[in-house]
Amino acid sequence: MKRILLICLAIVMAAVLTACQGETSGTTEAEGTSGYPESNITIVAPSGAGGGWDLTARAIAKVMSETGLVEQPITVENRAGGGGAVFMAEYATKEVENDYMLMAKSPPIIINNLKAEGNSPYGYKDTTPLAQLTRDYGAIVVKADSKFNTLTDLLDAIKADPTSITMAGGSAPGSMDHLVGILPAYGYGIDPKIVKYVSYDGGGEAIAALLGGNADAIATDASAIGEYVKSGDVKVLAVSSTERLSGELEEVPTFQELGIDAEFTIWRGLFGPKNMSEEAVNYWSTKLSEMAVSEEWTAELERNGWQNEYKNAEDFTKFLEEQETVVSELLEALDMHK
Repeated sequence: MKRILLICLAIVMAAVLTACQGETSGTTEAEGTSGYPESNITIVAPSGAGGGWDLTARAIAKVMSETGLVEQPITVENRAGGGGAVFMAEYATKEVENDYMLMAKSPPIIINNLKAEGNSPYGYKDTTPLAQLTRDYGAIVVKADSKFNTLTDLLDAIKADPTSITMAGGSAPGSMDHLVGILPAYGYGIDPKIVKYVSYDGGGEAIAALLGGNADAIATDASAIGEYVKSGDVKVLAVSSTERLSGELEEVPTFQELGIDAEFTIWRGLFGPKNMSEEAVNYWSTKLSEMAVSEEWTAELERNGWQNEYKNAEDFTKFLEEQETVVSELLEALDMHK
């Protein structure tokens, strides 16, 4: 009888041990199922080199790699066309489940979807917002030797003969740079529809057009122009912030200082495809939140003249909903809503 009891006890102990091992093994397997990312990652800047999207994408890739937050290689790819609308169409249709392709974007993801001219059928709702990372402002810029020394000088010239002044920007008509350029004109009593605007694919091309004499002024990101101010190639007539900026632009007045009731904030963030897997969303949510508080990211913010403005995926999505309402009202006021 004793021997039978010992055998039964051994069987029970073995069963318990097997069950425990199974639970442990199952937990490990569940925790270890996430293999993402398993290959190279691409961050697309839907513009040419040198603009805000390009700089943002490269800053993210640089910090993620240098800090070791992301071990897989990150490549930045420029996909210019239509002020971001061309790649947006591809992203919202052909890359809808591509967890390995992310996109740096800003207000045009809303503007292009709402404006009448050059309208894009795709907007932020055709993506997965991951995080807002920065805040920037617009700037009205002329060549260093331009006859225009103030924004009002430029606006008076447009009012006198709108065909004689060419305003350029790195986005399509009705998009971000265009709105930055015509906002002060609108606030100055000029019909925004008469302002002559030429679009280029990215801020870098717009700056090149200005320096090459193909534009009298450009509307661009304040953060993208600092190096040209420092080199003496350009002068900034005004910025769209509510208060003066620091660094190279600390002496530049705001629209409001000049009596023009207008301001424009340029946020930038990172987006994933619409059907991004929960696994990838969680991964990037964690990595971006960690990056946002890193010393390396702070250094990039300072180097590029960006304001830190981190919002997680949930808060970013709510913010985009609010921005959609604001942009819609602005386009309607300018008679540019679809």
